[in-house]
Amino acid sequence: MLRLSVLDQSPIRKGCTPSDAIRETLLLAKKAEELGYYRFWVAEHHSHPMFAGTSPEVLIGQLASITSTIRVGSGGVMLSHYSPLKVAENFRVLESIYPGRIDLGLGRAPGADRLTSSALSLNSDDFNVDRFPQKIRDLRCWLSGDLHDDHPFKKVDAMPIGESIPQMWLLGSSDQGAIIASHFGVSFCFAHFISGNGASQVMNYYKKNFKPSSENREPLGSLAIFVVCAETEEEAKYLAESRPLMMLRSRRGEGGGVPTPDESLSYNWTELERNFADSIRRRTIIGNPEQIKEKLLEFSKKCGVNELIIVNTLHSFKARLKTYELLSKVFNLKID
Repeated sequence: MLRLSVLDQSPIRKGCTPSDAIRETLLLAKKAEELGYYRFWVAEHHSHPMFAGTSPEVLIGQLASITSTIRVGSGGVMLSHYSPLKVAENFRVLESIYPGRIDLGLGRAPGADRLTSSALSLNSDDFNVDRFPQKIRDLRCWLSGDLHDDHPFKKVDAMPIGESIPQMWLLGSSDQGAIIASHFGVSFCFAHFISGNGASQVMNYYKKNFKPSSENREPLGSLAIFVVCAETEEEAKYLAESRPLMMLRSRRGEGGGVPTPDESLSYNWTELERNFADSIRRRTIIGNPEQIKEKLLEFSKKCGVNELIIVNTLHSFKARLKTYELLSKVFNLKID
């Protein structure tokens, strides 16, 4: 059975505030639980003009408090900025309050520009992607409580120690993520919405080279995919036009919020920008419910995964909700 989940980036819609975006994330989480989605993740971005979510661990606590069954987690914490011990402590606290419902998704990318990354890791060498595998190893050990005997912090415990630990995931948009996840035996989510190429090859590498761990005896993988679903294919294509201009402005560091489809359609694209916009459209799944179902089932089969994590940053919050409602209905997610 194919599971569907949600990754929300707390998009700041044009004409709305970052606070509005956070409140919409809370509303979407409650709706996702009602609709039968399996897990709900929130992203981490810093000083970003399009996305409001800066502190997943804080938001997760609130999300868990207003829901009761859906798993909630990060997609993901940008570990390169932080101490593995502090991340382990944050998520142990969450797991203690909401046992069996917390996911710790981790990202290798900065989630910010160089200046912001420097501000986050002020007076330290924390932001160093070369140290990422070591941080993953230490974080796993602090969560499981089995730091090796010669570790310099062997006597340091990540508190509070409970009966269960968060489910750990590594998120990645390249083979580097798959290499690290398979080596340490952690679950792996491929970010197709960031990198539309090579999903099946990356997932195959992860499964082929997976080393069993105390957390996972078998590889556990998923795909995060940008999906726009509407009653008709024509409407879905129209709604999806917000994304290319949003991504273009985001790459330039420009603000203004998620644009309307009309704004994007009327934008005077250069040839280079049109090529960029086409690349964004190619990694977006667009259509009516039956078309989307067929595409997602085919994609999950091709990549050998039984969970797809749906990403959606439309200008209209109502249209975002509609995508998740239509997918829930066509996949029969809701159990009465």
